[in-house]
Amino acid sequence: MTSNKQYTMYGGDISWYSGKARAYLRFKDVPFQELPADREAYKKVILPRVGWPVIPVVITPEDEVLQDTSDIIDALERRFEKTPVMPAGPRQKVLALMLEVYGDEWLGLPAMHYRWNHNTDWIILQFGKLTQPNLDETAQREAGERSCKPFRGSLPFIGVTPDTQAGVEASYEALLTDLDAHFAQFDFLFGSRPSIGDYGLIGPLYAHQYRDPASGALMKRIAPNVAAWVHRMMTPAPLSGEFLPDDEIPPTLRPILQRMVDEQLPVIHSSIAAIDEWLSANPEEQEMPRSIGTHGFRIAVGTDAEVAGERNIFPFVQWMWQRPYDAYHALSDADKKCVQEWLAPLGAAAAFEEPVRQRVERRNFKLMRE
Repeated sequence: MTSNKQYTMYGGDISWYSGKARAYLRFKDVPFQELPADREAYKKVILPRVGWPVIPVVITPEDEVLQDTSDIIDALERRFEKTPVMPAGPRQKVLALMLEVYGDEWLGLPAMHYRWNHNTDWIILQFGKLTQPNLDETAQREAGERSCKPFRGSLPFIGVTPDTQAGVEASYEALLTDLDAHFAQFDFLFGSRPSIGDYGLIGPLYAHQYRDPASGALMKRIAPNVAAWVHRMMTPAPLSGEFLPDDEIPPTLRPILQRMVDEQLPVIHSSIAAIDEWLSANPEEQEMPRSIGTHGFRIAVGTDAEVAGERNIFPFVQWMWQRPYDAYHALSDADKKCVQEWLAPLGAAAAFEEPVRQRVERRNFKLMRE
């Protein structure tokens, strides 16, 4: 099913998730207009219809509101069926969804660190220009300072502190090197067509790391093939390309998935255990809080070195992990074995055997007990 009627997306160039949604809409050749999420858009559309200040927000031709990029992509994949971004092969599908979780829920550490510790003055003005486009630059900078406070203040909560910053940078630069080697051989993660995994990565790697000037200069210097991939993602040839045949996983993806397994997978499993305890201890609560305490994490900074830190436990991580978890558990036993065999050398053959005993879901734009 397709539609010639126009969709409207409220977003912004500086917005991580707006970049993810925009790249998808362009590739799928969805007819849409993008309107800036300025003060009037929040007042007249976003807050009344979503209930809290968030972007991107997509309004369908039928006046349906879509929010959260994973929900936006899922909904539009059902409407625009040609050239799906979800691979059909069991290994490609599960790994692509894992990489969506990695981009959406883990690459926020380097994305937020570089933005607020290396691009501060620039991004403050950009926030002011987005929210108050009619003011002069001095007033825009003042408005930007006010808008930025929650984002700048969130760094310790996600684990970015003076003690972890060097580790965050070392891990991110190593990731860029690994991605650069992959994109030297392939246009996208799994061939010549972008996958849901590519869309998970493009949010932080475009809006924060490519567009922000200091971060963009770093990417172009040490990972020019990653910068070229960003350009392909943001200026795609619509509805083109293929996934690699026979459910092939390029060997160049192995170090990228290894980094996710080493750094993020323990955080995911720890989060799920903490959420299970919280749900059991709060049986009357339906809406999930944004965070429910803290836990430790580790970042690899070399072959035999790592940096440890503390970060908040975010229930939204479980909702994202349920996507590859459900895809894996919907497979036949033979296909599960194929996935396990690929993950085994990474030390993650049992990644999906850790149970999700109490599930969460999104209802009315909120994260709720299922």
